[in-house]
Amino acid sequence: MEARAIRTVEDWARAYVESDSLSHKLTPPPLPAIYEDAPRALRLDCPGRPAELHVEMHAEKTRGLGSARNRARAMHTFFHHELQAAELMLWALLAFPETPRPFREGLVRIALDEVRHMNLYARHVEHLGFHLGDFPVRDWFWTRVPSCVDAASFVAVMGLGLESANLDHAPLFAARFRAAGDEEGARVQELVGLEEIAHVRFGVRWFSVLSGGEPGALDFDHWRLALPPPLSPRMMRGQPIERAARLRAGLPEEFLERLASWELQETAPSAAPSS
Repeated sequence: MEARAIRTVEDWARAYVESDSLSHKLTPPPLPAIYEDAPRALRLDCPGRPAELHVEMHAEKTRGLGSARNRARAMHTFFHHELQAAELMLWALLAFPETPRPFREGLVRIALDEVRHMNLYARHVEHLGFHLGDFPVRDWFWTRVPSCVDAASFVAVMGLGLESANLDHAPLFAARFRAAGDEEGARVQELVGLEEIAHVRFGVRWFSVLSGGEPGALDFDHWRLALPPPLSPRMMRGQPIERAARLRAGLPEEFLERLASWELQETAPSAAPSS
């Protein structure tokens, strides 16, 4: 990939998304202090992928976590989730330059958090005796998120969808790692889950702002209709829902009730997102 001069935050973001260097993904260069005065919208089609990472359409699912290999496979999957999240936060920075500057600054902060989480997972993969690239990865997030038509839809998917679901998944995997005798792996999951609360809170705030909703309010139907098909509320949660963490992130109780019962509603005609 041809190197580009990095002068602005937008240059930095594009270089990160497009980089095919694993070291760049894990340790990006220092962030510039300058944002472009009048950036043009840029919707990147796909990320750069380091040669070490083997992308497959259907990566094998991890079953039991009793073996170090299966735990390393799970951590490798989580590493790649965080990589995609970091890239897509920066994708949104470039795709939606008309959004308020504090929103775009928040996207960058979250991307840097995701990079830090990537490194936590990568170190534990190594600790378990494996390396990045020992397991295939799946660019599932990249096949869905770039279909978001606007910034509100992006926040609906990432902040209120995928990152919210991680509040449910993290404690479940922490318990499974601990049951397997992997206390360090459990602590990594707990730390990431705790730090995701602020990311979801960011989503709650900005979805209301960007979608023209009532400030401080979050309507379930308003959110679900912002999800681009084929995404649905059922795909945006774990089982069970981690209510305490979601409430701390600002998700209303009524919203959580609707989310928890969505399987019963999904076949109803009124539940189908409008085209």
